[in-house]
Amino acid sequence: MIKKLATTIVLLGASVAPAFAHLDPAEHGSFAAGLSHPLFGVDHILAMVAVGLWSALLGGRALWLVPSAFVATMAVGFVAALVGIPLPFVEPVILASVVVIGLLAAAALRVPASAGMAMVGFFALFHGHAHGGELGAAGSLAFGVGFVVATALLHAAGVGIGLGFGRGFGGDAGRLITRVAGGVTALGGVWLALGA
Repeated sequence: MIKKLATTIVLLGASVAPAFAHLDPAEHGSFAAGLSHPLFGVDHILAMVAVGLWSALLGGRALWLVPSAFVATMAVGFVAALVGIPLPFVEPVILASVVVIGLLAAAALRVPASAGMAMVGFFALFHGHAHGGELGAAGSLAFGVGFVVATALLHAAGVGIGLGFGRGFGGDAGRLITRVAGGVTALGGVWLALGA
């Protein structure tokens, strides 16, 4: 049990190692650039995994509806950036999303799936807009598909971690560990916001 937890923590930690540049679409292709793009920002990784953690705590239909709402609304934000619709405070809201969604998981806030969808959807709009604004030379469709796939995989990782803790440690203990992971995510967001 402890070995599984340690392995999970090491893998999660390795996935948030800092990267120094995005993939060049001309060299690696637009899909690869889009797929890797969310993986180069700790803020994006923490927010996506937190959505999965909270979804796992909500359970039921929210397990897939909440992450799906994030992905769909993120795509809307991406398109909004591509067509030049401005969105204020993109980076501050992205940082706030890490803290808020982490706190939602830490508190294991019980809301209907529709409310959870709306809450994460708000933040997803800003994440998508940021991706659209950072498109560069990449082809928009392939890049967009790439970052949607990466986001869905990060959500799935969060759900898997949340469900894994629940199964591995059982009921209340598993929920507590998932909530602690949400709290750590929120603290990571605060750390990022303070510019550490």
